[in-house]
Amino acid sequence: MRKIILLIILLAGTFHFSYGQADSLMNMLNNDASPKKETIAATFKATRIINGSSVQSLGAGVLDFRISHRFGQLNQGSQNFFGLDNATTRLGLDYGITKWLMIGIGHSTFNKEDDGFLKLRILQQQAHGMPITLSYYGALSIQTTPAPTLPPGDKWDFSNKLYYAHQLLIARKFSKSISLQLMPTLIHYNLIDSSKFSNNTLALGIGGRIKVSRRIAVTGEYYYRLTNADMLYSGQKTYNSFSIGIDIETGGHVFQLMLSNSQGMTERTFVGQTTDSWDKGALHFGFNISRVFTVVKPKEFRNTGGKGW
Repeated sequence: MRKIILLIILLAGTFHFSYGQADSLMNMLNNDASPKKETIAATFKATRIINGSSVQSLGAGVLDFRISHRFGQLNQGSQNFFGLDNATTRLGLDYGITKWLMIGIGHSTFNKEDDGFLKLRILQQQAHGMPITLSYYGALSIQTTPAPTLPPGDKWDFSNKLYYAHQLLIARKFSKSISLQLMPTLIHYNLIDSSKFSNNTLALGIGGRIKVSRRIAVTGEYYYRLTNADMLYSGQKTYNSFSIGIDIETGGHVFQLMLSNSQGMTERTFVGQTTDSWDKGALHFGFNISRVFTVVKPKEFRNTGGKGW
């Protein structure tokens, strides 16, 4: 009987020791576990900072109707109503195919240009992991103005009207209020003013956003041309594009107001063909209006009978 009691006491002690060790081991594992990699959202509020694209993308099944407007030069005086008589407009439709891929098309009255683009998100910033968001942006534009009158025997090719843009969008949201973005950019022009210039313009853009209230943010962007800095466009000197603006969120709208020395609203125009300068007071007031619509509901909401929408 004594042997049986002793065996029971021994087993109970062993079980208690083992359980305590296992509990301590689990506590150690829990303490050493890496933090959850939370995705950082809303680096920018809109899919464009001002003129250039941001890393922000539309959700899957979301359609964005955009109206962009740029007035003429403010220093034109009352003769042209301070630029209002020389306004240009771009109408665009952007669509989110997946959460990492969006496409868009548009038409601009500036040089009568049609354009299309795609934006592909490659990396997403995380709270305890990936430090940046990285996207690729590629665009094609076609200038639809009539072909010029050429001397007999000369040929005007359709390819002369084509332009291409490639960008890497590298952004980081440093806090709830501050986001910065770098934009290495390549613009290819099939037709340029002179053979002394390159068909390829390399530029480095930098943009940012400072949130000043729940619904208002100050934005800015600058594109510095690394090549073709002295390139002419239609015989005129060109300048680096610099823009500042204010984002105002109003429910389903994002209303952007800006001042820029660029009147063009596609990459090929504002990066390499800006003919106005800040130091000469040749500025353009403008705005972007964005209105989003859910065209295709996400899977988790398709069978909810519309609840939550």
